[in-house]
Amino acid sequence: MTLVVRPETEADCDTIAQLHVMAWQKGYRGLLPDEVLDTLSVPEWAQKRRERFNNDGPRRTLVAEVDGVVAGFVRFGPDRHEEEFGEIQAIYVHPDFWGTGAGDALIREALDNLPQQEIHLWMLEGNERAQRFYARHGLHPNGTRHFYRHSGSDFDAPELQLALRRD
Repeated sequence: MTLVVRPETEADCDTIAQLHVMAWQKGYRGLLPDEVLDTLSVPEWAQKRRERFNNDGPRRTLVAEVDGVVAGFVRFGPDRHEEEFGEIQAIYVHPDFWGTGAGDALIREALDNLPQQEIHLWMLEGNERAQRFYARHGLHPNGTRHFYRHSGSDFDAPELQLALRRD
């Protein structure tokens, strides 16, 4: 197996949108309402990616390829709310590639490229698989919570903020 991490290209937008939707549908089943997950639109997510591609400010997106196939991505940069902190805003791997090391490679690259002393990440409460993954990389709940509401939904999903402090 060959694993490569590289910068996202505009040509990746459709593939990343598809794997992002698949990861949500499998990883968030039971955490978000089925009607939210079942109505996710790959074309809409791909269009949003294309619109953001050249206007992402200081954030970067890297993709992981396994044997030449895009398996996952990570988006990171300054925290959206507190710029003195770094933030991993999104990290997703297509379910077919869970357990291949693609997620580990992506999070290591993001952490290595974030210069801030403290890194934040939000995750849905109850996502135990993700929490174990993040804990392996030093990210643990810091006591901050809020609620996520997907556009068009009236369901508030509790989220935990995880943090890694580098001394």
